[in-house]
Amino acid sequence: MMEKQELFIYGASGHGKVIVEIAERLSYSIIGLVDANPEIKNLLGYPVSTSDDSAVNAFWIIGIGNNGIRKKISLAEVRPYISLIHPAANLSKRTTIGEGTVVMAGVSINADVCVGKHCIINTNASVDHDCNIADYVHVSPNAALAGNVTVGEGTHIGIGASIIQGLTIGRWCTIGAGAVIIQDVPDGATVVGNPGRVIKVNQAE
Repeated sequence: MMEKQELFIYGASGHGKVIVEIAERLSYSIIGLVDANPEIKNLLGYPVSTSDDSAVNAFWIIGIGNNGIRKKISLAEVRPYISLIHPAANLSKRTTIGEGTVVMAGVSINADVCVGKHCIINTNASVDHDCNIADYVHVSPNAALAGNVTVGEGTHIGIGASIIQGLTIGRWCTIGAGAVIIQDVPDGATVVGNPGRVIKVNQAE
């Protein structure tokens, strides 16, 4: 990567702070942030505005934790999105990471994993071999996916959740914090507990 490439960040809340610090570690030149809240003027010393007029030639990353909002923003306008991988993450050289995806510190991703676009693989998460993670997924801190797990678009895997090998988690699901998933999960399901049980099913987006 060339030093000091310019970067614009969409989103100026708590998740945006983490994105800023990863970008700094990777020597990007952060030229500003965009946020819909006009009262936010500054984040960690960087200017925040409601317009992206100054970002003509910059790369982009979406610093918003909500999966649905990330999808809407990414589809609203064509931008040159990049992925950001924290230097303290441990990724197999046979892992593929889609554009707009952020991989946080302490993450481990093993061989032949495919991570889609605009995902969040959060602090200390573990993704084992041959997993397939679709676009707009958020794998929360300390969550663990065993080998050959498939995660559908937009799903949120809660902090500390565990998923045994070979399972399929549907689209736009919510896996609760600390849940232990031992069977496939249908689209739109919310699953909690150990062992995981479905408590409701919404229509997947």
